[in-house]
Amino acid sequence: MDIINPATGQLVESLPVDNAESVNEKIKRLQSGQSKWAKVPLEERISIISRFGNLVRENLEELSLLLSRETGKPLQQAKNEITGAHNRIVHIETAAAKWLSQEMVTADGPTRELIVYEPLGVIANISAWNFPYNVGYNVFLYALVAGNAVAYKPSEYASLTGLKFRELLWKAGVPENAFECFIGGPAVGEMLLEADLDGYFFTGSYRTGKYIAKKVAEKLVPVQLELGGKDPLYVMDDVLDVKQAALNAAEGAFYNNGQSCCAVERIYVHERIFDEFVAAFVTEVEAYPIGDPLDPKTFIGPLTRKDQLDIILDQIQDAIRQGARLETGGRRWGEKGFYLRPTVLTGVNHKMAVMKEESFGPVIGIQSVANDEEALTLMKDTDYGLTAAVFSANEKRAKNILEQLPTGTAYWNCCDRVSPNLPWTGRKNSGLGVTLSHLGIRAFTHPKAYHLRD
Repeated sequence: MDIINPATGQLVESLPVDNAESVNEKIKRLQSGQSKWAKVPLEERISIISRFGNLVRENLEELSLLLSRETGKPLQQAKNEITGAHNRIVHIETAAAKWLSQEMVTADGPTRELIVYEPLGVIANISAWNFPYNVGYNVFLYALVAGNAVAYKPSEYASLTGLKFRELLWKAGVPENAFECFIGGPAVGEMLLEADLDGYFFTGSYRTGKYIAKKVAEKLVPVQLELGGKDPLYVMDDVLDVKQAALNAAEGAFYNNGQSCCAVERIYVHERIFDEFVAAFVTEVEAYPIGDPLDPKTFIGPLTRKDQLDIILDQIQDAIRQGARLETGGRRWGEKGFYLRPTVLTGVNHKMAVMKEESFGPVIGIQSVANDEEALTLMKDTDYGLTAAVFSANEKRAKNILEQLPTGTAYWNCCDRVSPNLPWTGRKNSGLGVTLSHLGIRAFTHPKAYHLRD
């Protein structure tokens, strides 16, 4: 499997791909090792995860360069992701013992009642390329600390990073038969779906997530899907600083080139401040440095996948044909690599794909609305339910909108943010299940009820 640098189109490295024989051998090793790993005291498992975190930080320069080369992520943003993801490890250090320890529910009376949290077993983690540290840690670190063995399949666009995860986890003390990497494309993922595993945790597109859920349904094992979004942001007319709201919204839309499930994908602005907001937004976007991801100043690098570039260009042309106004961008940049100038469209409506279908790239539509009721109607007009944001000086007014939206996460005066202290969950086409928070710690366990009578 060839790893291609999205910034240059050049070969980074070629990797051997797993086949049916190697997949079966690796799964057998995981199945033989899981029970032993589960018997390692919880405190020791937590310490091993901590050592892994230290190794990652010690190798930050090497790891960020590798991530940038295989995904096109600007180097500084690669460093930000790696250092930022460490908060998951801190969360495990501070919260795992509490939420994985047994609970004595009824200590008095003739029958004591006890809950014990047992690991699921061997779980598949089919992961994503856009934030491999964040979305990977959300699953494999929490699964490991709960006593599971992990069959980790990194995206074919972040496989070198996935192999580094394996190297550093083994070095930190995770047994080789408790964590293993599976390298390849959809065919290898299909082998994992057909294997006798105890849970499936996927991060990626709605289409693939739906396929996985149907494929493994007969197994009756836990399935968790962290899927996409068409995340709306509404800017009310009472914001104290229109320019600052525009700057925050622009970063929410274009950070990591918009390649994030919780990136702002559509913006609604009250008509009273629409022109002022758009002017500030476009000025900010046009100032974003675009170029070589290894240049520390670069904010906009290439898209990771060439096929996504074509999808976004189609959305832009569809919007323009239907009357949208191109404020900036709209065309490729440079002579090599998968670059697209960050694109802003106004005069948009919900007949246009750019306002309805997930873009997952550097394009945004900004639509004027007359009032909160119109904004709410448009924000709800989606098959997704991941995040939604409202910028306003009035918390009550903002929450009146947010409380009516079927999303897993709501933002007031912020956006595109994830915290390990809060559950990360989607509704509708944005997925099933929970990562992060105490709910995400217990997501990798089976509760067992004990009725104990002397």
